[in-house]
Amino acid sequence: MLAASIVYLTTGGDDMTNLDKQFASTDPVNGGTMRSMARRMFELVEPIGVIPYSADEPNEAMFALGFTNYWDTYFAGRAAPLGLVPAEVVDALFYNFAPGEVARHIPKVWRKTTPEAAIAARQLGCVRALQRILGDHVGSPSFARAAQLLTTAAISAPVEGRPMYAALRTLPIPDDVVARLFHAASLLREHRGDGHIAALMVEGVGGLEAHVLLALDMNMPAEKFGRIHHLPAAQLAAVIGGMRDRGLIGDDGWLSDHGRAVKRRVESLTDDLAARPYESLEPGELDELIEALEPLATLLLAAQPWS
Repeated sequence: MLAASIVYLTTGGDDMTNLDKQFASTDPVNGGTMRSMARRMFELVEPIGVIPYSADEPNEAMFALGFTNYWDTYFAGRAAPLGLVPAEVVDALFYNFAPGEVARHIPKVWRKTTPEAAIAARQLGCVRALQRILGDHVGSPSFARAAQLLTTAAISAPVEGRPMYAALRTLPIPDDVVARLFHAASLLREHRGDGHIAALMVEGVGGLEAHVLLALDMNMPAEKFGRIHHLPAAQLAAVIGGMRDRGLIGDDGWLSDHGRAVKRRVESLTDDLAARPYESLEPGELDELIEALEPLATLLLAAQPWS
């Protein structure tokens, strides 16, 4: 199973940073800011959204289509809503893969299956995983209400400037309540991810640089970070060197004050851009949604292999 660092950055979520401390004392609904509310919803929705990467059942369902390695299932599952587009398009939209990594899987994966079959298999595996982890919760009225409210939020935002979110919006909303909850969480995850890429671009942070920024912010050497540890040493050194030349990394190899400020601004703007879907809900509905999602998030976090 993959490390947490592999999962979070692929979507623009990132692990919690100093922003959490900044907003921890702010009630996310009653009198709080939309930014802090968006961060709180990220904490609750992300454990659902990462199910394709944190549980075995989605991979097993994809392997049944003929895939034999995780990264084929990743690219087939996540890129499927885009249809049969070239690797260059997927690379641009995913943003943070090293040159050539996407092309090793796209379009190869479509020789084994179709985007439609990949979407169905991924959804089936995620439903099975959620049913296993959440148990009796999936049959409760609060679960059904959470799926309803989360779906309302997930389909309420404009699609302009949100290519991955827009692609997912073209898919029908599932009838099954568990599938509907996962679909809504996926929509919100890609919506946030599109915004996160925009925030990185505003700050001039490239895709591989984003991994280095996150790793160092977590006090982890970039060479050990899950998504970039496999890169050739010279390639990774060039990325780090470029960040050092721009003042993001100090002579000691860790983030400079400027680098940490950039990371905070990226996270802050990501939260700002992620708030729009939740504006469609009334404050009381947000309270209700948070209350319904909290026990689900607790169970899902406890089941993650990196917990």
